[in-house]
Amino acid sequence: MPTRWPATLFGGWIVILGVAHALEPALHGGLILVAGLSAAAAVVFGTYRSQPDDRLPWWLLAGATALSGLGASISGAPSFLTDRLLWLEPFGAILLLASYPVLAVALAVFVSRRTGASRDVPGLLDALIVTSGVALLIWTFVVGPRMSSLTTFGLDLALPLADLLCLGLLIRLATLPGRLVASGYWLGAGTGVMLIADVAGASAYGQLALYATAGMAALIPSMAELTRESTAPVVESTSHGRLALLVVAALVAPTVLLVKLFQGSQVAGLFLVALLSLLMLMLVLARMSGIMTSHRQAVTRERALREASAALVSAADAETVGLAVRTAVAQLLPGDVPHGVVLAISITQVEPLSPEAAAQAAVDRATGTAARLVQTRDVDWAVAVRLTQFAETLRCPMVLQDRPTGDPLVGVLHVGAPGAALRELRRSVEVLAGQVALALERIALSYEVNQRNSEAYFRTLILNTADVITIIEEDDRIRYVSPSALGVFGADPTGVRLPDVIHEGDRARLVEVLAAVRDGDPAQQVDFRAVNARGTELLLELHCRDLRADRSVAGLVVTMRDVTEQRKLEQELIHQAFHDAMTGLANRVLFADRLKHALARGARDGSVVGVLFIDLDDFKIVNDTLGHAVGDQLLIEVAHRIAGSLRADDTAARLGGDEFAALVENVNDPGAVEETATRILAALAPPIATDAKTLHAVASIGITTTLEASDSDELLRQADLALYVAKGAGKNQWRRYQRHLHDEMVERLELRSALDHAVNEGHFLLHYQPIVDLTDGAAVGFEALVRWAHPNRGVVTPDQFIEVAEESGLIVPMGRWVLEEALHTVADWRRILPSGRSPYVAVNVSVRQFREAGFVEHVRNALHRTGVPPESLMLEITETLLMKDDEQRVWADLSTLREMGIRIAIDDFGTGYSSLGYLRQHPIDVVKIDKSFIDDMPSSPQLVGGIVSLARSLQLTVVAEGIEDVTRRDLLVQMGCPLGQGFLFSSPLSSTEVLAWMTGAVAAV
Repeated sequence: MPTRWPATLFGGWIVILGVAHALEPALHGGLILVAGLSAAAAVVFGTYRSQPDDRLPWWLLAGATALSGLGASISGAPSFLTDRLLWLEPFGAILLLASYPVLAVALAVFVSRRTGASRDVPGLLDALIVTSGVALLIWTFVVGPRMSSLTTFGLDLALPLADLLCLGLLIRLATLPGRLVASGYWLGAGTGVMLIADVAGASAYGQLALYATAGMAALIPSMAELTRESTAPVVESTSHGRLALLVVAALVAPTVLLVKLFQGSQVAGLFLVALLSLLMLMLVLARMSGIMTSHRQAVTRERALREASAALVSAADAETVGLAVRTAVAQLLPGDVPHGVVLAISITQVEPLSPEAAAQAAVDRATGTAARLVQTRDVDWAVAVRLTQFAETLRCPMVLQDRPTGDPLVGVLHVGAPGAALRELRRSVEVLAGQVALALERIALSYEVNQRNSEAYFRTLILNTADVITIIEEDDRIRYVSPSALGVFGADPTGVRLPDVIHEGDRARLVEVLAAVRDGDPAQQVDFRAVNARGTELLLELHCRDLRADRSVAGLVVTMRDVTEQRKLEQELIHQAFHDAMTGLANRVLFADRLKHALARGARDGSVVGVLFIDLDDFKIVNDTLGHAVGDQLLIEVAHRIAGSLRADDTAARLGGDEFAALVENVNDPGAVEETATRILAALAPPIATDAKTLHAVASIGITTTLEASDSDELLRQADLALYVAKGAGKNQWRRYQRHLHDEMVERLELRSALDHAVNEGHFLLHYQPIVDLTDGAAVGFEALVRWAHPNRGVVTPDQFIEVAEESGLIVPMGRWVLEEALHTVADWRRILPSGRSPYVAVNVSVRQFREAGFVEHVRNALHRTGVPPESLMLEITETLLMKDDEQRVWADLSTLREMGIRIAIDDFGTGYSSLGYLRQHPIDVVKIDKSFIDDMPSSPQLVGGIVSLARSLQLTVVAEGIEDVTRRDLLVQMGCPLGQGFLFSSPLSSTEVLAWMTGAVAAV
């Protein structure tokens, strides 16, 4: 069947029904029903035949025609049916009215499919303006006058109002960008005739017109285009016809008022007329605002394109062109719109393109410079990965039809951005792409011209190059040499055999290299020694190429370059890479390499290899007190002494900071390794003079040998472990690795890990041991003693974990918790006990806590939060702190705490190396005599008595620790010691037990 025959036959059929409707009034209902159903069938048939991309609007159009025909036939049923079935006529009117929203939805879907994702705000405003004008006319001249005489169910009023909805969508469809297809014109004509017929009161003819145009629109071939997105861009500007239509619509309101004024009649619904007039005014203003915005954007884009053109004219390479393109696109788009730009330039390649790339390139050449929207996933992979954040990409080929190189495709400009922004950008990108194509072609032509001109300078470059270029004959004689040879060799070697130019020690190797090149081996680049005419030895880098087959050369081309200084620099860099820059010893990398080689030799000959780890004790004190320059002097001298203590076969290395190592090899007895450690300690014993003062280098050494392990990593680990044991045992000694050390270290690491968990989870308890007045036994204070509530070991005493806490730094958060908890406990005691019986609390503080910034402020804040007066807190420090000259800041902090009212006590006094003379120099209030002196007091009371007497003379309070029997207490009372603590009075108590103990003590007194 010919393509247009169904539409022709359907049109004839509707004409027949229309004629019958005019001639036979009695058949009106049936004819309308047949016409509506025929239109619905035609739409369904046309949809199946043309297969549009979206069938939904066509199904809605078929439903609208069927509802309209059914409703019109039912509402116009004969009177003998409507008199019996009173609901029949209203039901028909409802079906008829329902067809209008369905038709409006169908038109809305057509509009949505034609616009796609674009925002055609100008078209929407135009449609609203025209619709408002028509609505005002219909209201003024049709609906308003009928308001007082409405027909049954108000159809004369309802139908024109329903038509307005369809009219607005129809105008919106007609004002879309691009040309409206024939199916759209058919639908527009039918809807327009229906509107006129409803206004004129002949709605039946309007319905017949809608049926005819709906069927014709579905049966013609262009019906599929009505659901496809328009490719025309959205613009703010208007054509002359469109502008005239808007002017007419805008003049409707004043025209209506003038007509009514001359007629001398009242305007029905004056408020609605005013409202519609105001709406039209607002729409017109919005439309004008859009036009002005569009004009500003056009000016901005024109300026951006002018600036891009100027940048492209001056661009010297493709990179500059890409920068200009990215700048231009950023100016063409609003500042808040995300975007990406990829400029793909065509290059000549030997491999054939893939089928997809070839097809895409063919489309690019065919479309010319027309930009098209494509899915980002469909573009080249290399481009898609850079624009993957955008669903759509604007692809604009850069084509020059008269390009001299033959291929018109210069490249492709890709712009990724939101779809709406890309549609507005299309024309500007096409202009930009044309300018980019011309700029790239200009750069390519300029490069070709420059390349051709550069060939004229080739001979000049050869004559002035620093490299010596020679052509060698078959007998190795130099036939040609570049002028630079005079500067390298001091003479012209033309006619001389090339081996005679080279150092006599390398001539045989050169002859072998030249023979290998002639035999077809790849070009070689080798270093040879040479002696110039001045007798200076040079190092030449030779590169040989066989060009005997080239008639213009007909020989071996040997290029020689003087690399004497370069190789010297390389050797220096290699030395620096494997040696410590400051001491000159081997570094960690070279030490590890030599250790592996020593282990390999030892495995072959059965010799013993020893590794020593050497660490300076208290080196940080030197840096902190005397400065890093003095520390560096100390390290350099230590390095020299360590190296001087080793044999020629041994290796000394600096691993970093104050850590050194020694590798001892080719020995048969492990005792030789230990002797090496003894020699190192002896070499470090003499004082070392520095710019600041004379220092003593004291070191700890860890030793291991291949008798313990044969793997380099294991040896290094064992030596490190032995060093750790040596440092723990004291200073200025060495320790050899023993297998049981590993288990002890593992246990210590497990203890540290568990302690870290305990600190984070708060698994600690505080017990309090009373400090009593020895004369009456009354408690004047309590020492806070921390206990670890271990989940497996139970309660762990401090002597088992404090050392680990000090090493790991966990003592700081632990000490902070002890201070806070002790102050909270004292605050509770002060609230419960009588005011005159409130004891103080003594808290042990580590030196490491003082070294943490803000310790004093933390103590002050803790006192403020708990409300405890400073007089109720005493801080205890170890005696060893008195001997450290580098702890001046710590003593300054102690002075500040003492000025606040906090008392300072020296714990375990007598166990260190200090004397009471030191107490004059530091802010100390209390001296606590160590338990070991109290235990020996019955046999030798003079020492304790001397301490008590001297402390009293210095106005210091004395506390005796570890009192366990009445005899020692009485001796202390006789000596004048005022305070003491120990199991004689009480074991450590919990906070609640303290209250009970103090209550009992008070009662006993």
